[in-house]
Amino acid sequence: MNPMKYGYLGPDGTFTQAALLAWEPAATAEQVACPSVDLALAAVRSGELDAAMVPIENSVEGGVTATLDALSVGEPLQVIGEVLVPITFVLVAPEGVGIDQVRAVGTHPHGWAQVRGWMAANLPDAVYVPTLSTAGAAAELRSAATTSDPPSYDAAVCAPVAAHGLAVLAENIGDRAAAVTRFVLVSRPGLSPAPTGADKTTVVLFQSSDHPGGLLELLEHFAARGINMTRLESRPTGEAMGSYCFSIDFEGHVRDDRVGEALMGLRRVTKDVRFLGSYPRADGKMASVPETAANEAFSDARDWLDRLRG
Repeated sequence: MNPMKYGYLGPDGTFTQAALLAWEPAATAEQVACPSVDLALAAVRSGELDAAMVPIENSVEGGVTATLDALSVGEPLQVIGEVLVPITFVLVAPEGVGIDQVRAVGTHPHGWAQVRGWMAANLPDAVYVPTLSTAGAAAELRSAATTSDPPSYDAAVCAPVAAHGLAVLAENIGDRAAAVTRFVLVSRPGLSPAPTGADKTTVVLFQSSDHPGGLLELLEHFAARGINMTRLESRPTGEAMGSYCFSIDFEGHVRDDRVGEALMGLRRVTKDVRFLGSYPRADGKMASVPETAANEAFSDARDWLDRLRG
């Protein structure tokens, strides 16, 4: 039997690879580096990969737009798990390059967002050059001496594990010591993992129309059922100026009565509800459910209504 094939945002040494290595079921899988989030998810959709680990949220910068947008359109995909990875950064350069010689720095946009304060204080004149990944920025520097097309930057911001073969000019340069990035494992649609009591569900909501109180109308379906949201972000649909969808994570599992009731309510009042999966929370935090929103409360209410109807 062929092993499962799991992709990740490469090259070797990315935080995404660290997340995949931390995902226990991936230990026996073939792991494939992908050059971008879009290509990783496209490979899942085509069946080339069984699943892909991609970044979705950072505690400093918020949602990873490339992932949010790729999950919101195209053939449906499903999140089956999540991993939390603490984030630390180093500044690296080829041997012989001193920090006073750095004129441009390459890294991923989310990496840059987390070191801007340090850069402003220590390299205020350095130009930022965006790259596809933090590890990719370091890899380009390592190959600079042997290529006819060297990168347009002198130093890179990356994870310590990606610094091999380069000189570390500064360590722990992140602006927030407690920074964490959340990664999700995405597969083609199927059954959600069984509920654990410490679960999360991800959906994308598309409004039927833009009108006053439209967002409140959606949020009331969560509040009325005692469902706590853990992330809410708006993203442009690309259809017209001012046309947005809402990417939402909330506590609970699709098999929970309160979640099922909320999803049915949202289905009635929206243009579309894209269900992206229910899966165990990485932190294992149990959902705090009001007594009136417990499964038993919904069961009692259904029994009462059945008796009324005869």
